Amino acid sequence: MTGMRDHLLARMEASGPMTVADYMADCLLHPTLGYYTTRDPLGAAGDFTTAPEISQMFGELVGLALAQAWIDQGQPAPFVLAEAGPGRGTLMADILRATRAVPGFHDAMQLHLIEASPVLRDKQRETIGRDATWLDSIADLPELPLFFVANEFFDALPIRQFVRDGAGWRERRVMAENGKLGFALGGVAPVEVLHYRLEDTKDGDLVELCPAAPGLAAEIGRRIESHGGAALIFDYGDWRSLGDTLQAVQAHEKVGPLDAPGASDLTAHVDFEALAIATPSAHTKLTAQGVFLERLGITARAQALAARLQGDALENLIAAHRRLTHPQEMGTLFKVLGFYPTTQIAPPGFDT
Repeated sequence: MTGMRDHLLARMEASGPMTVADYMADCLLHPTLGYYTTRDPLGAAGDFTTAPEISQMFGELVGLALAQAWIDQGQPAPFVLAEAGPGRGTLMADILRATRAVPGFHDAMQLHLIEASPVLRDKQRETIGRDATWLDSIADLPELPLFFVANEFFDALPIRQFVRDGAGWRERRVMAENGKLGFALGGVAPVEVLHYRLEDTKDGDLVELCPAAPGLAAEIGRRIESHGGAALIFDYGDWRSLGDTLQAVQAHEKVGPLDAPGASDLTAHVDFEALAIATPSAHTKLTAQGVFLERLGITARAQALAARLQGDALENLIAAHRRLTHPQEMGTLFKVLGFYPTTQIAPPGFDT
Protein backbone atom coordinates (compact mmCIF):
# COMPACT_ATOMS: atom_id res chain seq x y z
CA MET A 1 0.00 0.00 0.00
CA THR A 2 2.82 2.41 0.91
CA GLY A 3 4.41 1.96 -2.51
CA MET A 4 1.21 2.89 -4.33
CA ARG A 5 0.50 5.82 -2.01
CA ASP A 6 4.02 7.17 -2.54
CA HIS A 7 3.62 6.72 -6.30
CA LEU A 8 0.34 8.66 -6.28
CA LEU A 9 1.74 11.46 -4.10
CA ALA A 10 4.75 11.83 -6.39
CA ARG A 11 2.54 11.88 -9.47
CA MET A 12 0.27 14.58 -8.01
CA GLU A 13 3.24 16.63 -6.83
CA ALA A 14 4.45 16.65 -10.43
CA SER A 15 1.14 17.07 -12.26
CA GLY A 16 -1.49 18.20 -9.77
CA PRO A 17 -4.81 16.53 -8.86
CA MET A 18 -5.86 13.53 -10.94
CA THR A 19 -9.22 12.40 -12.23
CA VAL A 20 -10.95 9.56 -10.41
CA ALA A 21 -10.42 7.50 -13.58
CA ASP A 22 -6.65 8.02 -13.46
CA TYR A 23 -6.61 7.18 -9.76
CA MET A 24 -8.54 3.95 -10.36
CA ALA A 25 -6.36 2.96 -13.29
CA ASP A 26 -3.16 3.41 -11.29
CA CYS A 27 -4.50 1.63 -8.21
CA LEU A 28 -5.86 -1.35 -10.13
CA LEU A 29 -3.57 -1.80 -13.12
CA HIS A 30 -0.15 -0.25 -12.41
CA PRO A 31 2.27 -2.87 -13.79
CA THR A 32 4.20 -3.39 -10.51
CA LEU A 33 1.99 -1.88 -7.80
CA GLY A 34 -1.56 -2.41 -9.11
CA TYR A 35 -4.18 -4.36 -7.21
CA TYR A 36 -5.11 -6.72 -10.06
CA THR A 37 -1.59 -7.15 -11.40
CA THR A 38 -0.07 -8.31 -8.11
CA ARG A 39 -2.56 -10.70 -6.47
CA ASP A 40 -5.47 -13.12 -6.61
CA PRO A 41 -8.24 -11.01 -5.03
CA LEU A 42 -10.97 -13.66 -4.97
CA GLY A 43 -12.39 -16.03 -2.38
CA ALA A 44 -12.25 -16.30 1.40
CA ALA A 45 -8.53 -15.49 1.51
CA GLY A 46 -8.98 -12.53 -0.84
CA ASP A 47 -11.13 -9.43 -0.74
CA PHE A 48 -14.40 -10.36 -2.47
CA THR A 49 -16.43 -13.28 -3.82
CA THR A 50 -18.25 -13.34 -7.18
CA ALA A 51 -21.31 -15.32 -8.25
CA PRO A 52 -19.37 -18.19 -9.88
CA GLU A 53 -17.39 -18.66 -6.66
CA ILE A 54 -20.63 -18.92 -4.68
CA SER A 55 -22.09 -21.85 -6.61
CA GLN A 56 -21.54 -23.96 -9.72
CA MET A 57 -25.19 -23.35 -10.59
CA PHE A 58 -24.45 -19.85 -11.88
CA GLY A 59 -21.90 -20.94 -14.46
CA GLU A 60 -23.86 -24.02 -15.49
CA LEU A 61 -26.95 -21.98 -16.33
CA VAL A 62 -24.95 -19.27 -18.10
CA GLY A 63 -23.24 -21.95 -20.20
CA LEU A 64 -26.48 -23.63 -21.17
CA ALA A 65 -28.04 -20.26 -22.06
CA LEU A 66 -25.13 -19.51 -24.40
CA ALA A 67 -25.33 -23.00 -25.89
CA GLN A 68 -29.06 -22.58 -26.53
CA ALA A 69 -28.39 -19.25 -28.25
CA TRP A 70 -25.80 -21.05 -30.40
CA ILE A 71 -28.37 -23.71 -31.32
CA ASP A 72 -31.04 -21.07 -32.03
CA GLN A 73 -28.65 -19.39 -34.48
CA GLY A 74 -28.03 -22.57 -36.45
CA GLN A 75 -24.94 -23.90 -34.62
CA PRO A 76 -22.33 -21.76 -36.42
CA ALA A 77 -18.88 -23.32 -36.74
CA PRO A 78 -16.30 -22.24 -35.91
CA PHE A 79 -17.27 -19.75 -33.20
CA VAL A 80 -15.58 -17.95 -30.33
CA LEU A 81 -16.52 -18.57 -26.72
CA ALA A 82 -15.02 -15.68 -24.74
CA GLU A 83 -15.02 -14.26 -21.25
CA ALA A 84 -13.74 -10.86 -20.16
CA GLY A 85 -12.23 -10.69 -16.69
CA PRO A 86 -12.42 -14.43 -15.94
CA GLY A 87 -11.16 -14.22 -12.35
CA ARG A 88 -9.87 -17.63 -11.32
CA GLY A 89 -11.54 -19.29 -14.30
CA THR A 90 -14.35 -20.73 -12.20
CA LEU A 91 -17.18 -19.40 -14.38
CA MET A 92 -15.59 -20.66 -17.60
CA ALA A 93 -14.82 -24.06 -16.06
CA ASP A 94 -18.50 -24.42 -15.11
CA ILE A 95 -19.62 -23.24 -18.56
CA LEU A 96 -17.38 -25.83 -20.23
CA ARG A 97 -18.56 -28.65 -17.98
CA ALA A 98 -22.23 -27.81 -18.50
CA THR A 99 -21.89 -27.59 -22.29
CA ARG A 100 -19.78 -30.72 -22.77
CA ALA A 101 -22.87 -32.77 -23.58
CA VAL A 102 -24.23 -30.27 -26.16
CA PRO A 103 -23.59 -32.00 -29.51
CA GLY A 104 -21.02 -30.16 -31.62
CA PHE A 105 -20.57 -27.23 -29.24
CA HIS A 106 -17.04 -27.98 -28.07
CA ASP A 107 -15.93 -29.20 -31.49
CA ALA A 108 -16.86 -25.84 -33.06
CA MET A 109 -15.59 -23.69 -30.17
CA GLN A 110 -12.47 -21.54 -29.97
CA LEU A 111 -11.91 -20.54 -26.34
CA HIS A 112 -10.56 -17.02 -25.65
CA LEU A 113 -10.08 -15.28 -22.30
CA ILE A 114 -9.47 -11.53 -21.93
CA GLU A 115 -7.33 -11.01 -18.85
CA ALA A 116 -4.79 -8.33 -17.89
CA SER A 117 -3.46 -9.93 -14.70
CA PRO A 118 -0.52 -12.38 -15.02
CA VAL A 119 -1.40 -13.80 -11.60
CA LEU A 120 -4.98 -14.55 -12.62
CA ARG A 121 -3.94 -15.94 -16.02
CA ASP A 122 -1.96 -18.61 -14.13
CA LYS A 123 -4.98 -19.39 -11.93
CA GLN A 124 -7.20 -19.67 -15.00
CA ARG A 125 -4.84 -22.18 -16.65
CA GLU A 126 -5.01 -24.35 -13.55
CA THR A 127 -8.80 -24.14 -13.21
CA ILE A 128 -9.82 -24.59 -16.83
CA GLY A 129 -7.36 -27.37 -17.60
CA ARG A 130 -7.62 -27.13 -21.37
CA ASP A 131 -6.23 -25.17 -24.29
CA ALA A 132 -7.30 -21.54 -24.48
CA THR A 133 -6.02 -18.30 -25.94
CA TRP A 134 -5.38 -15.40 -23.58
CA LEU A 135 -5.80 -11.88 -24.94
CA ASP A 136 -5.22 -8.39 -23.58
CA SER A 137 -8.19 -6.81 -25.33
CA ILE A 138 -11.66 -7.59 -26.69
CA ALA A 139 -10.46 -5.98 -29.94
CA ASP A 140 -8.01 -8.88 -30.36
CA LEU A 141 -10.76 -11.51 -30.66
CA PRO A 142 -11.12 -13.30 -34.02
CA GLU A 143 -13.78 -12.10 -36.46
CA LEU A 144 -16.14 -15.04 -35.87
CA PRO A 145 -19.54 -15.58 -34.27
CA LEU A 146 -19.03 -14.50 -30.66
CA PHE A 147 -20.66 -16.01 -27.59
CA PHE A 148 -19.44 -13.79 -24.81
CA VAL A 149 -19.84 -13.42 -21.05
CA ALA A 150 -18.62 -10.76 -18.64
CA ASN A 151 -19.33 -11.06 -14.92
CA GLU A 152 -18.18 -8.15 -12.76
CA PHE A 153 -15.92 -6.86 -15.53
CA PHE A 154 -17.41 -3.47 -16.38
CA ASP A 155 -17.64 -2.38 -12.72
CA ALA A 156 -13.83 -2.34 -12.44
CA LEU A 157 -13.31 -0.01 -15.43
CA PRO A 158 -12.16 3.47 -14.34
CA ILE A 159 -14.85 6.14 -14.03
CA ARG A 160 -14.92 9.92 -14.01
CA GLN A 161 -17.24 11.76 -11.62
CA PHE A 162 -18.97 15.09 -12.25
CA VAL A 163 -21.08 17.28 -9.95
CA ARG A 164 -23.68 19.49 -11.61
CA ASP A 165 -23.32 23.24 -11.16
CA GLY A 166 -25.94 25.20 -13.08
CA ALA A 167 -25.70 24.31 -16.77
CA GLY A 168 -22.16 23.00 -16.31
CA TRP A 169 -20.25 20.39 -14.35
CA ARG A 170 -17.37 20.30 -11.89
CA GLU A 171 -15.17 17.22 -12.14
CA ARG A 172 -14.33 15.42 -8.90
CA ARG A 173 -10.60 14.84 -8.58
CA VAL A 174 -8.20 13.16 -6.19
CA MET A 175 -5.75 15.57 -4.60
CA ALA A 176 -2.95 15.44 -2.04
CA GLU A 177 -2.50 17.75 0.94
CA ASN A 178 0.15 17.29 3.63
CA GLY A 179 0.80 13.76 2.43
CA LYS A 180 -2.87 12.72 2.60
CA LEU A 181 -5.26 11.90 -0.23
CA GLY A 182 -8.60 13.67 -0.53
CA PHE A 183 -11.27 14.72 -3.01
CA ALA A 184 -11.67 18.16 -4.58
CA LEU A 185 -13.83 19.69 -7.29
CA GLY A 186 -12.49 21.37 -10.42
CA GLY A 187 -13.92 24.46 -12.05
CA VAL A 188 -17.29 24.67 -13.78
CA ALA A 189 -17.28 23.69 -17.45
CA PRO A 190 -19.73 22.27 -19.99
CA VAL A 191 -19.38 18.52 -20.62
CA GLU A 192 -20.86 17.65 -23.99
CA VAL A 193 -21.45 13.95 -23.30
CA LEU A 194 -23.45 14.92 -20.19
CA HIS A 195 -25.70 17.47 -21.90
CA TYR A 196 -28.64 15.05 -21.88
CA ARG A 197 -28.28 14.64 -18.10
CA LEU A 198 -29.32 18.25 -17.56
CA GLU A 199 -32.87 16.95 -18.07
CA ASP A 200 -32.88 14.59 -15.06
CA THR A 201 -30.42 16.14 -12.59
CA LYS A 202 -30.27 19.17 -10.32
CA ASP A 203 -27.48 21.27 -8.84
CA GLY A 204 -25.26 19.16 -6.59
CA ASP A 205 -26.14 15.83 -8.22
CA LEU A 206 -23.18 13.59 -9.02
CA VAL A 207 -23.09 11.47 -12.17
CA GLU A 208 -20.45 9.01 -13.30
CA LEU A 209 -19.01 8.32 -16.74
CA CYS A 210 -17.02 5.25 -17.67
CA PRO A 211 -14.94 6.38 -20.67
CA ALA A 212 -13.99 2.86 -21.81
CA ALA A 213 -17.38 1.16 -21.46
CA PRO A 214 -19.20 2.44 -24.59
CA GLY A 215 -16.28 1.53 -26.86
CA LEU A 216 -16.08 -1.98 -25.45
CA ALA A 217 -19.84 -2.47 -25.75
CA ALA A 218 -19.71 -1.20 -29.34
CA GLU A 219 -16.90 -3.65 -30.20
CA ILE A 220 -18.74 -6.62 -28.66
CA GLY A 221 -21.99 -5.62 -30.34
CA ARG A 222 -20.34 -5.04 -33.73
CA ARG A 223 -18.98 -8.56 -33.78
CA ILE A 224 -22.30 -10.05 -32.74
CA GLU A 225 -24.26 -8.02 -35.28
CA SER A 226 -21.78 -8.80 -38.08
CA HIS A 227 -21.06 -12.47 -37.42
CA GLY A 228 -23.73 -13.71 -35.01
CA GLY A 229 -23.52 -14.70 -31.37
CA ALA A 230 -24.71 -13.36 -28.03
CA ALA A 231 -23.33 -11.54 -25.00
CA LEU A 232 -24.38 -11.81 -21.36
CA ILE A 233 -23.16 -8.92 -19.19
CA PHE A 234 -23.63 -9.32 -15.43
CA ASP A 235 -22.83 -6.58 -12.93
CA TYR A 236 -24.22 -4.37 -10.25
CA GLY A 237 -25.64 -1.07 -11.39
CA ASP A 238 -28.76 0.26 -13.05
CA TRP A 239 -30.12 1.70 -16.26
CA ARG A 240 -28.68 5.18 -15.64
CA SER A 241 -25.98 6.49 -13.29
CA LEU A 242 -26.89 8.85 -10.47
CA GLY A 243 -24.91 9.41 -7.28
CA ASP A 244 -21.49 8.44 -6.00
CA THR A 245 -21.06 4.67 -6.33
CA LEU A 246 -17.25 4.47 -6.10
CA GLN A 247 -16.41 1.90 -3.47
CA ALA A 248 -13.47 -0.07 -2.12
CA VAL A 249 -13.42 -3.54 -0.54
CA GLN A 250 -10.61 -5.10 1.45
CA ALA A 251 -10.83 -8.50 3.21
CA HIS A 252 -14.59 -8.61 2.42
CA GLU A 253 -15.20 -5.31 4.26
CA LYS A 254 -15.92 -1.90 2.78
CA VAL A 255 -13.17 0.68 3.23
CA GLY A 256 -12.83 4.23 1.98
CA PRO A 257 -11.81 4.44 -1.69
CA LEU A 258 -8.73 6.51 -0.73
CA ASP A 259 -7.79 4.47 2.37
CA ALA A 260 -5.79 1.60 0.86
CA PRO A 261 -4.70 2.44 -2.69
CA GLY A 262 -3.29 -0.58 -4.46
CA ALA A 263 -4.41 -2.92 -1.67
CA SER A 264 -8.20 -2.73 -2.04
CA ASP A 265 -10.58 -3.47 -4.89
CA LEU A 266 -12.08 -0.35 -6.47
CA THR A 267 -15.37 -0.57 -8.37
CA ALA A 268 -18.36 1.53 -9.38
CA HIS A 269 -21.90 0.69 -10.44
CA VAL A 270 -22.36 0.08 -14.16
CA ASP A 271 -24.47 2.45 -16.24
CA PHE A 272 -26.19 -0.18 -18.39
CA GLU A 273 -27.94 2.47 -20.47
CA ALA A 274 -24.55 3.54 -21.84
CA LEU A 275 -23.82 -0.04 -22.92
CA ALA A 276 -27.22 -0.43 -24.58
CA ILE A 277 -26.86 2.87 -26.46
CA ALA A 278 -23.39 1.93 -27.68
CA THR A 279 -24.06 -1.52 -29.14
CA PRO A 280 -25.04 -1.73 -32.83
CA SER A 281 -26.68 -5.08 -32.09
CA ALA A 282 -30.07 -5.67 -30.53
CA HIS A 283 -30.16 -5.70 -26.74
CA THR A 284 -32.53 -7.14 -24.18
CA LYS A 285 -34.29 -5.40 -21.35
CA LEU A 286 -32.14 -4.95 -18.27
CA THR A 287 -33.07 -7.90 -16.06
CA ALA A 288 -32.47 -8.61 -12.38
CA GLN A 289 -30.01 -11.47 -11.90
CA GLY A 290 -32.41 -13.38 -9.65
CA VAL A 291 -35.20 -13.22 -12.21
CA PHE A 292 -32.85 -14.27 -15.00
CA LEU A 293 -31.53 -17.28 -13.09
CA GLU A 294 -35.04 -18.36 -12.07
CA ARG A 295 -36.16 -18.25 -15.71
CA LEU A 296 -33.22 -20.49 -16.59
CA GLY A 297 -34.23 -23.01 -13.95
CA ILE A 298 -31.91 -22.44 -11.01
CA THR A 299 -34.46 -23.68 -8.49
CA ALA A 300 -34.90 -26.98 -10.32
CA ARG A 301 -31.11 -27.32 -10.57
CA ALA A 302 -30.76 -26.62 -6.84
CA GLN A 303 -33.37 -29.25 -6.05
CA ALA A 304 -31.54 -31.82 -8.20
CA LEU A 305 -28.26 -31.10 -6.42
CA ALA A 306 -29.95 -31.08 -3.00
CA ALA A 307 -31.24 -34.61 -3.50
CA ARG A 308 -27.67 -35.88 -3.16
CA LEU A 309 -26.65 -33.70 -0.21
CA GLN A 310 -27.18 -33.50 3.51
CA GLY A 311 -25.86 -31.67 6.55
CA ASP A 312 -23.55 -28.68 5.97
CA ALA A 313 -23.33 -29.32 2.23
CA LEU A 314 -27.11 -29.03 1.90
CA GLU A 315 -27.20 -25.88 4.03
CA ASN A 316 -24.46 -24.33 1.90
CA LEU A 317 -26.42 -25.09 -1.28
CA ILE A 318 -29.57 -23.49 0.13
CA ALA A 319 -27.57 -20.42 1.20
CA ALA A 320 -25.93 -20.17 -2.25
CA HIS A 321 -29.30 -20.31 -4.03
CA ARG A 322 -30.61 -17.55 -1.78
CA ARG A 323 -27.52 -15.39 -2.20
CA LEU A 324 -27.65 -15.56 -6.00
CA THR A 325 -31.39 -14.96 -6.38
CA HIS A 326 -32.98 -13.31 -3.34
CA PRO A 327 -33.94 -9.62 -3.74
CA GLN A 328 -32.15 -8.74 -0.49
CA GLU A 329 -28.96 -10.48 -1.61
CA MET A 330 -27.51 -10.41 -5.17
CA GLY A 331 -30.83 -11.08 -6.90
CA THR A 332 -31.82 -7.45 -7.41
CA LEU A 333 -28.57 -5.53 -6.94
CA PHE A 334 -26.99 -7.46 -9.82
CA LYS A 335 -28.43 -7.12 -13.31
CA VAL A 336 -27.86 -8.79 -16.67
CA LEU A 337 -28.04 -7.26 -20.14
CA GLY A 338 -27.97 -9.37 -23.29
CA PHE A 339 -26.73 -8.50 -26.80
CA TYR A 340 -27.84 -10.46 -29.88
CA PRO A 341 -28.13 -9.94 -33.65
CA THR A 342 -31.07 -7.87 -34.83
CA THR A 343 -32.08 -10.74 -37.13
CA GLN A 344 -32.19 -13.33 -34.32
CA ILE A 345 -34.17 -14.05 -31.15
CA ALA A 346 -32.85 -13.04 -27.76
CA PRO A 347 -30.89 -15.50 -25.62
CA PRO A 348 -32.98 -17.49 -23.12
CA GLY A 349 -33.80 -15.92 -19.76
CA PHE A 350 -34.92 -12.52 -21.02
CA ASP A 351 -38.33 -10.91 -21.49
CA THR A 352 -37.67 -8.76 -24.54
